[in-house]
Amino acid sequence: MVIATQAAAQPSGAVTDPIRVMVVDDSVVIRGLISRWVDADPALAVVASHRNGKLAVDDIERSNPDVVVLDIEMPEMDGLTALPLMLAKKKNLIVVMASTLTRRNAEISLKALSLGAQDYVPKPESSSTISTSVDFRRELIEKLKNLGPRARPGAGRRPMRAETVAGKATAAQPAARQPAFQPRPHFTLRSYSAVRPRVLAIGSSTGGPQALQVLFRDIGPSIGDIPVVVTQHMPPTFTAILAEHLAKAALRPAKEADDGETLVAGTIYVAPGGKHLVLEKDGVNTRARLTNDPPVNFCKPAVDPLFDSVAKIYGSASLAIVLTGMGHDGAAGVKTVAAAGGSVIAQDEKTSVVWGMPGAAAQTNQCSDVLPLDDIGPKVVRILGGRR
Repeated sequence: MVIATQAAAQPSGAVTDPIRVMVVDDSVVIRGLISRWVDADPALAVVASHRNGKLAVDDIERSNPDVVVLDIEMPEMDGLTALPLMLAKKKNLIVVMASTLTRRNAEISLKALSLGAQDYVPKPESSSTISTSVDFRRELIEKLKNLGPRARPGAGRRPMRAETVAGKATAAQPAARQPAFQPRPHFTLRSYSAVRPRVLAIGSSTGGPQALQVLFRDIGPSIGDIPVVVTQHMPPTFTAILAEHLAKAALRPAKEADDGETLVAGTIYVAPGGKHLVLEKDGVNTRARLTNDPPVNFCKPAVDPLFDSVAKIYGSASLAIVLTGMGHDGAAGVKTVAAAGGSVIAQDEKTSVVWGMPGAAAQTNQCSDVLPLDDIGPKVVRILGGRR
């Protein structure tokens, strides 16, 4: 089966203005640092900088940002309070939460995602370490460029059921900001394995927390006979809280994986932030192993090592899913799963916050389906029930 997708051609003289960025943080040092990083990239431009949420909310209409970097803890009005007020003033505004790695801030960041923020970026603990953090700078700039309007030609993507994806472009977001026409690659699909899956492995990144909750609400009643392993690109602390949220969504036990523990059917295991999760065969059992190997595709945890280990143990009884996310992590693992006879489903472009990882997976030509998020869960339920 051949899938052909192609964007509508843009006028040859289309404007490619920089993505407009607002920086909101109570630290003058951090505001200045982030602003310099943003302005150093020709694809980005700072249009406003504020010390609290109230000033930012009051300035949304005047400065008209495309993306806001929003701190959580600020005087007068914090980030969580400011978020819905910002989105009310500009429906298609993209907000990236910024917070240090405390449990409270992780909880608030995940709450912000459910209220309409598109992503989060963890800040180093102090201003002095932020200035020397290459990883923080790289991650922040990458997310601003990928989530900004120039990187999102489908500004009117169909919302996820969780209502966390920005709505359609408005008059305040000119069509001229769309990128020049670029043909998208064709891809082919392969047949599903005839073997009923004995494991479900999932990889996700940007937009993943929201997508995972939608997916697990759908598949929770049907995963009692298999273990589920998840790698979501997240830092420590965040992954423990994500597991708690997935448990509520699926009505199944969910936890960060522990090194050496035996996988139990009906349980969801999440790769801890800062560690790779791989599986290891031990007689009739399968164990989780956490490794401190270097990052893969700039990620730790990474999807590729998990998928590779799943394919090695379960072969044609493997079922893998690649959800929304930046980059191409998981694409190599998709090939490994397919080569072992397993099946792979990728999320489609329209419902992905960023069609990086699932797009790379689709373009391996080794996926069995490329589906909207709302269709993935029902499909998985049918597959686990022995139907296709």
